[in-house]
Amino acid sequence: MDHEVIIIGAGLAGLVAACEIARAGKKVLLLDQEPETNMGGQAWWSFGGLFLVDSPEQRRLGIHDSKALAWQDWQGSAGYDREEDDWGMKWAKAYIEFAAGEKRQWLHELGIRFFPIVGWAERGGHLANGHGNSVPRFHIVWGTGPAIVAPFEQQVRQYMDRGLIDYKPRHRVDQLLTDKGRVGGVSGAILAPSSSKRGEPSNRTVVGGFDYSGHAILIASGGIGGNHELVRKNWPKRLGKAPQKMISGVPAHVDGRMLAIAEQAGGRIVNRDRMWHYTEGIHNWNSIWDNHGIRILPGPSSMWFDAKGKRFPLPGLPGFDTLGTLELIQSTGYDYSWFILTQSIIEKEFALSGSEQNPDLTDKSIAKILKRVLPGPPERIQSFLDHGEDFIIKHSLEELVNGMNELTGEDLINLDDIRTQIEARDRDLENSFGKDLQLAAIRSSRKFIGDKLIRVAKPHKLLDPKNGPLIAVRLHIVSRKTLGGLQTDLNGQVLDMNQQLIPGLYAAGEASGFGGGGIHGYRSLEGTFLGGCLFTGRTAGHAISKL
Repeated sequence: MDHEVIIIGAGLAGLVAACEIARAGKKVLLLDQEPETNMGGQAWWSFGGLFLVDSPEQRRLGIHDSKALAWQDWQGSAGYDREEDDWGMKWAKAYIEFAAGEKRQWLHELGIRFFPIVGWAERGGHLANGHGNSVPRFHIVWGTGPAIVAPFEQQVRQYMDRGLIDYKPRHRVDQLLTDKGRVGGVSGAILAPSSSKRGEPSNRTVVGGFDYSGHAILIASGGIGGNHELVRKNWPKRLGKAPQKMISGVPAHVDGRMLAIAEQAGGRIVNRDRMWHYTEGIHNWNSIWDNHGIRILPGPSSMWFDAKGKRFPLPGLPGFDTLGTLELIQSTGYDYSWFILTQSIIEKEFALSGSEQNPDLTDKSIAKILKRVLPGPPERIQSFLDHGEDFIIKHSLEELVNGMNELTGEDLINLDDIRTQIEARDRDLENSFGKDLQLAAIRSSRKFIGDKLIRVAKPHKLLDPKNGPLIAVRLHIVSRKTLGGLQTDLNGQVLDMNQQLIPGLYAAGEASGFGGGGIHGYRSLEGTFLGGCLFTGRTAGHAISKL
């Protein structure tokens, strides 16, 4: 055998697994079709949020969390209802134990630290046992995505120096080699060198071929988010008609090709129709990859309207239920929607997903962080206000509505309708109580000190000029994550169509549905994608290292 273990994909899950296996003294061949500049994959671009349960950061903020509450939230969000959910549910239970136990200490020992304010993502907007996080659990890594990738990349390079890891970028796997039911090798194409920067398209010029054998093969190649054709093919009817126009939250090389190759070798793919796409996307005015979309991480105060200017019903509140809102949007027959907000709201509530959009956190700069409390929007938000094609800023509602209709080229929005809806909302602010559930949610959020300090604006009337100017943001669907994938047991070993283990074949990260072919079920609680890569890579690495 050329190597004891072959790992396909040098993203976070692949790096973590490679470290675990090399630590056990086994030799690893790490293959990736992209240039070396892409080591770390999508994790490098991430905001760096991790799901933790009953952490010191939570306790310092007065948050009472527990494994029981986290599991209640997870089950209410996942909605497991299929035979193939059995392994995903087992992975979920194990992940809750991990998130409430050794996860933080393990990362702390690797030098990873957390921003002291815990974020509250996916708040739900349903009953207590329904979808959403009952408490804040989104722990932002100090240094964002690059800081998560860094310790594992450093270890991989150390093992490369010691001859335990052989890393080969520009090696595209085209086939898994099987013999008598066992997967024992890979073959593929060597691609021409590329000088592309991280995230930029690289060439597909073939300059050679390869065949390698190994005792175990681990697929850690990611999902399908960059392949819009495949996203539409797998789109579930429950979320309405598939969007004809999407923007991409991931580069084009995140195309799912290894999933098809694994299926040809006998691997069982489950939950193809479960996926996670964001509804608050804007075009990146300074794009890195084609059709580059950025997700707004909104606070709860913006009013959310469909393409015709009708306010969304529950759960269509910013930051509460991603897929619930996606279903509402797609039911309108349009692929976009609108936020209407004020300068006061955007200054406090808007954040942008991605390490490159948060240089203060990514650079670990206290000085830059402190600038967020100064008057005016954060620097990166201001750049989108100045240059972004989806932003409209006006001093009157009439001008704003005219700008919205001009941007889309359609007279879909009626000024009187918009004014009536906003005025009705504003009237409900004249008492500290009322029936508008969005305002109730805002008031409730501000009882959490983290939201009150840096995340949720004080409730105010949108049409009061002192809170202006008014801002409208056109929101697009952003393709992102695959929630289904190759079904695996609790060691990360892939199952075949008869639910029997395939000797020699393993999967981790998004390719495995973040565990078991779908650890999240229908919905994610956020902070669980990076965490799922860490957990599945570590678990599969442990199992393979014992072979």
